[in-house]
Amino acid sequence: MKAIRVWQRHFKVYTKLYKSSIALNFVEPILYLLAMGFGLGAFIKEVNGMPYMKFIAPGLIASSSMFATASECTYGTYIRMTYQKTFDAILSTPVNLNDLVAGEMLWGATKSIFYGTAITIVLSIFGLIDSPLIILVVPLLFISGLIFAETAVIAAAIVPGIDSFSYFFTLLLTPSFLFSGIFFPLDTLPPLVTSIAFFTPLYHIVNICRALAAGSLGTVIWDIVWIMTVAALLLPYPFRLMRKRIIK
Repeated sequence: MKAIRVWQRHFKVYTKLYKSSIALNFVEPILYLLAMGFGLGAFIKEVNGMPYMKFIAPGLIASSSMFATASECTYGTYIRMTYQKTFDAILSTPVNLNDLVAGEMLWGATKSIFYGTAITIVLSIFGLIDSPLIILVVPLLFISGLIFAETAVIAAAIVPGIDSFSYFFTLLLTPSFLFSGIFFPLDTLPPLVTSIAFFTPLYHIVNICRALAAGSLGTVIWDIVWIMTVAALLLPYPFRLMRKRIIK
């Protein structure tokens, strides 16, 4: 599969430039953990029967993976497509457009694993993970990362310019980050907000990460089914829209 060649190209570039993305995708979630955990944690001792720090920690695994993938497959994809002309160079080889788009999404989903796993290791060192079941989050981060990659590539295919990604992050990702249950239970909010949150991928991966960190897999089977189903349903659209964008 030639998409793997695209993945290998991105991985090779990443090994040379990874330090520049650490602050956004790795240090920032740790700062959220420290600020919210020690800040609000001084006033909120427990949430749903667990210490507040342990309540928010698993959700940061999910959010870190989301932002890592979204950044890669919006700005990264758009820059390779428009400014660096990397897409033109790749398409001049035996790699076709479908291989290229698949490679972009595979790489985005891989970054979800990279950063989600890194945060998980740090949280484990801090003693904020109670169960070895958390290891199961790795393949699930890939599936959820695929959803974020699909939506981000769709955005890259339809935006008129790179500045338009601010709408994608501000109107979609930031509300998802704030209202996915990372920092507080959603049952404290109006039912309408909870219903909207149900349709966001981050809500489900937060549930999954929190359950696995606590050692409870059975409670999130439907969340796992949800992300697998949505990943499959969204899959055709990045290919169609990117083809429409590139082949005029």
